[in-house]
Amino acid sequence: MTFLASLLGFFLVFAEEGEPAFEFSFYSIASELTIPGWAVIIILLLQSIFLIAVGIERWLTYNKAKQQSRQYAPKVAQALKNSNIDEAINISDKHKDSHLAMVVSSGLKEFSAHQGNDDISADEMEASKRALQRAIAVKTAELKRGLSGLATIGSTAPFVGLFGTVVGIIGAFVRLAANESAGIGLVGGAIAEALVATAFGIGVAVPAVWLFNYFVNKVTSFSVEMENSASELVDYFLKQRTKRLEG
Repeated sequence: MTFLASLLGFFLVFAEEGEPAFEFSFYSIASELTIPGWAVIIILLLQSIFLIAVGIERWLTYNKAKQQSRQYAPKVAQALKNSNIDEAINISDKHKDSHLAMVVSSGLKEFSAHQGNDDISADEMEASKRALQRAIAVKTAELKRGLSGLATIGSTAPFVGLFGTVVGIIGAFVRLAANESAGIGLVGGAIAEALVATAFGIGVAVPAVWLFNYFVNKVTSFSVEMENSASELVDYFLKQRTKRLEG
């Protein structure tokens, strides 16, 4: 606040010496923007819109996946406890937004395809494991959708703003060179453009980085849950195979 107050005071001192005062308002800054300055603002606005859209969409997707998985887990566990694989598959199909349901369903369908055999071979067990791993990879990629865009915005927005800053400062020096007796009132618009571009770029980058880190932690948590579910399902398949061998 002290720096801004000093800067505004600097403007007023030059204005009192006969230079036209620059009004630090949205309209004044917009009227002073050059074509590169407008390009920077438009790019940052588009990044802001993408940031908000991805943030809302991912938040809703993750919440829905978490809620459905909480409902799904005890139901499928009970069905498997009763050795009713067909019911477990039907329950999985009804919870399409659950990350656990997709993984478990893939493994159960692969295992169910060989259930009619008298003996489930080791190769068939490996096929079920591979189906689980494929499902985890596909679901993880789906959960990460849009996060690379947030990372790109978080890393590039400050530089886009910095480009606007450089353009504004260049404009200020060009005006000073054209009129050596000019004061801060003449170049106030160019300086304001530079300051606004920097602030806008940082204002876009900070929430993008926050959201990216938050969502990456969410995806990591979901991945651990899927891996644990896959491991438990493989143990279930092994127990079923052992029962058939003993039977």
